[in-house]
Amino acid sequence: MYQGGPIPRLFGLFFSAALGKTGQKMESESVHYSIWAADNVVYGPVELPTLIAWLKDERVLADTWVFEGHNDRWRKAAQIPELQIFFQKKSPAPAASEQPTWVNRKKVTPGMLRRVKALAEMTDSQLERFVHFMQAQDARQWAQIVKQGEMEDGMYLVLEGELRVRLMIDGKETILATLGPGECFGEIALFDRGPRSADVLANKDSLLLKVSGEAFDKLRSEAPELATPMLHAISRTLAGRIRADNKRIKDSVNFARAGGY
Repeated sequence: MYQGGPIPRLFGLFFSAALGKTGQKMESESVHYSIWAADNVVYGPVELPTLIAWLKDERVLADTWVFEGHNDRWRKAAQIPELQIFFQKKSPAPAASEQPTWVNRKKVTPGMLRRVKALAEMTDSQLERFVHFMQAQDARQWAQIVKQGEMEDGMYLVLEGELRVRLMIDGKETILATLGPGECFGEIALFDRGPRSADVLANKDSLLLKVSGEAFDKLRSEAPELATPMLHAISRTLAGRIRADNKRIKDSVNFARAGGY
């Protein structure tokens, strides 16, 4: 899900430079747009048909920040004339493929599930099947979802809200990561069924989807065609985290050596 946020001045300068701006507006036969996503990454540029497709997939919402290349400015999606009709139009009933699926009384649509990076490449029909292996879970602000050292094997997908991953060292909190919509946690325990390696707490009210170890085993045996793309996506996520950790360790060692430690 792409959501808006304040646009840092430094990023605006960088983005303009990346587009080859020299202070003069460049003419183009095509109109292009870029999206400021919830993970603070800009996606695009894309043309209007692609932007509309993202909107229909619920990846672009009314308050999503959109950069209009032809006007050289950022605006919320609902303020763009070409998109306003989609936010004003009220459909009397969704098409059969868009009907919401209910998981533990929570309404979850394929568009919501596709915001999760591990599920982004699945089709609507695959997502509708996959949802039956999940459990929806509310997490109120400040609630602890995972406790370090506990033996619990579920993996969680974040649909809404914000959480933090932390370690308590000598009574002090060290934050390892902040998680938002589209991200997941708990993959390690899902695979090795070992103790949790860190705490996870909700910074805001959040909506999560849990895949338990038992459900994951059932998914692999009954629907391997659904488990395979999810496992590939999780592998890429874990690989990225390992690379980032290696870089942090290298930087720490270089810093210590430079200081004579």
